[in-house]
Amino acid sequence: MQNNLRPFRWLLLILLVASLDSCQFLHPDREDPQPGPMLPTGKDLFVSANLVGTVPKVQLQALAANAGYGAFAPQLKYDVTFYKFLYKTTYQGRFIQVSGLLGIPLNTPAPPALLSAQHGTMFRQADAPSNFPATFSGFELFASAGFVTVIPDYIGLGASQNVVQAFYDKETSASTVVDMIKSAQYFLQQQKVALNKNLFLVGYSEGGYVTMAAQQAIETVPQHKLTLTAAAEGAGGYDLPGMLAGIATVPTYANPAFLALILQGYSTTYSWNRPLTDFFQAPYAAKVPALLDGTKDREQINAELTTSPAALFTPTFYANLSNPSGEPVLKKQLEQNSFLNWVPKSPTRLYHGTNDESVFFQTSVTTFARFQAAGATNVAFFPIPGGTHQSSIGPMMGDALPWLQSLDK
Repeated sequence: MQNNLRPFRWLLLILLVASLDSCQFLHPDREDPQPGPMLPTGKDLFVSANLVGTVPKVQLQALAANAGYGAFAPQLKYDVTFYKFLYKTTYQGRFIQVSGLLGIPLNTPAPPALLSAQHGTMFRQADAPSNFPATFSGFELFASAGFVTVIPDYIGLGASQNVVQAFYDKETSASTVVDMIKSAQYFLQQQKVALNKNLFLVGYSEGGYVTMAAQQAIETVPQHKLTLTAAAEGAGGYDLPGMLAGIATVPTYANPAFLALILQGYSTTYSWNRPLTDFFQAPYAAKVPALLDGTKDREQINAELTTSPAALFTPTFYANLSNPSGEPVLKKQLEQNSFLNWVPKSPTRLYHGTNDESVFFQTSVTTFARFQAAGATNVAFFPIPGGTHQSSIGPMMGDALPWLQSLDK
């Protein structure tokens, strides 16, 4: 009996060896023969969509006028049903629940395109887009203009407010957008809401940066199974080393709240856990945690800090900003979170005010020049003469909206 089993033992051994060899991609020291990792689907990422309500176009037109966007009223043609949207994304190697706002235009003559709109920097939890209609970002208007619109809150706002904002981190910026797009596509399919084939991205300020991060992810990771039609990006701070160099040379910086947010965010996101006294002088270092607790807006935070970088930062840290060998870990991270080795493939428009006091105009100039030098053929740059950080979003949207509509065919 035992002799009769020997051939089967050898067969089992051969099958086992073959099986182990076919699974070589599981071994960290062997080359992965697979085309790429399996990424979570929209079904995997979707959590829930809670109805906020349907807002008539006349009410959205009134909101636009009150926010200074009255010029867009003629473009607002549809009533919109809004949902508070919950989904999952990856943060520090694990899934966390995040949120955003979904707007579906009603009674469009044909299936609409999907558009993801990325907002600028927010400090107050109450301002997160998913809190609509208690808050209004302005990007809700894209839905009334005829796009199914998703507006991610980002990590650190909304459902993930227990996490420190991952500010100007390319990986989480991209995943927060891409994962909302995929989960929204799944939800819309379940609800039998038809979409056309187009996908658009638009964002301003931090949202411009987040939009470019999502664009890079969509264009370079085919496993996402997304095809981008076009992207419009405004004042995004895409060249972070250039931004840092600029801050190190100016006597005043108008929004020190941004500096507090990025340094606290980097220290937490990358688990540096450096004390804030490494970066900020007294009394500012002790103030920062309470200032960034989600209850204060940018103006309130700025009022408690100083616009002088030399007075805000410690002498050592301030000197290291200009020293090529100073703060190597921080500078390396800023470099990795910039867009130095990639060129957009999809039609792309960059916008920036020439007098931007918060995100320096030069960062878009150098980014566009690099894209051109690398052979980009689908990227155009639109400087906004005299535009400040606050005043440039209107002119940008005045150009971007009809441009995106012209491509929605």
